[in-house]
Amino acid sequence: MVGFLPRLTIGPLAIGFPVVQAALSGYSDSAMRTIARRLGAPYTLAEVVLDEFLLKVRKTRVRRSWMHVSAEQHPVGGQLMGANPARFGPAARQLTAAGFDVIDINFGCPVRKVLGRCRGGFHLGQPEVALEVIARVRDGVPPAIPVTVKMRRGLDDDEENRHKFFTILDGAFARGVAAVTVHGRTVAQRYDGPSQWEFIRSVKQHAGPRTVLGSGDLFTAQDCLDMLRYTGVDGCTVARGAIGNPWIFSQARALAAGEPLPAPPSLWEQRTVIAEHYVLAEQLYGAERCLRPMRKFGIKYAQLHPDAVAVRDAFVRVREAGQWRDVLRTWYAEDRPGCHRVPDQVNPCSSAATGGQTG
Repeated sequence: MVGFLPRLTIGPLAIGFPVVQAALSGYSDSAMRTIARRLGAPYTLAEVVLDEFLLKVRKTRVRRSWMHVSAEQHPVGGQLMGANPARFGPAARQLTAAGFDVIDINFGCPVRKVLGRCRGGFHLGQPEVALEVIARVRDGVPPAIPVTVKMRRGLDDDEENRHKFFTILDGAFARGVAAVTVHGRTVAQRYDGPSQWEFIRSVKQHAGPRTVLGSGDLFTAQDCLDMLRYTGVDGCTVARGAIGNPWIFSQARALAAGEPLPAPPSLWEQRTVIAEHYVLAEQLYGAERCLRPMRKFGIKYAQLHPDAVAVRDAFVRVREAGQWRDVLRTWYAEDRPGCHRVPDQVNPCSSAATGGQTG
């Protein structure tokens, strides 16, 4: 392994390889997490769940699918979001009872509906409430369960919001948080513009030996290594770059070992993984209910196919269980070379933008 790479730990958990899968609303369900683990992710996070849902919804099929943790997923984190600090402790206990190894608190979601209900990134503007939430979760779960926090770099770039960010960061560690993940965009940015890796680097320098993970603009395996090298963080969390491209984790491992970037998965390799993913989703949701979430993945998987637009359209047209397998038989019958995904954008700190130099 390349010498600069750290060995990631989160509290008592030895994660090892420092490239992990982020929590992804609407995507990182049990099926996606299992596929990511099989292809090299050492740790994954479930999609965020509301405290109200955990405390009010009991013994429904939706709850069972949302809370499902398989044996091969450990270690796995559950992410929690809400508005009322008093609910966070009991909700966190529900996640630990379901088998999640880590409780992650979401202070990063920038969606307007979430902000309007005083959840997610809204808490970055109120440090006292944010720190109460953290204390409630830390006190609400056993000491052996690590608590982590996901943050953006602030509500916006106002100096007051920068001060609030560091107040929450330092207060979180003081209250026993094992790690903090920092996304390099503000809440106001949402997903527009580049993630400021320079800010993430300054956070790691400020945090010293405390565990910090970076997030934002990780669309290729090289991006992951670039972030680790440039910012000095202890790990990085791959979000949108892992949807439909779980091979990003095995590719990052190869690069970290000093090997050349592996060729993109061939169509038969893709077919095998997509079929496995579908079976897992079918087991999780049932034959009919799995179609809607799998169409979203099909659109992303299609980007690795040389006939990406036609394959995407074929997945979009799927309305019955048998049609999904028809797409695989039609478009993945011949074992042609696959394609590397083209990044959505290039971060100015990545080697793609600097001719191979990353500071």
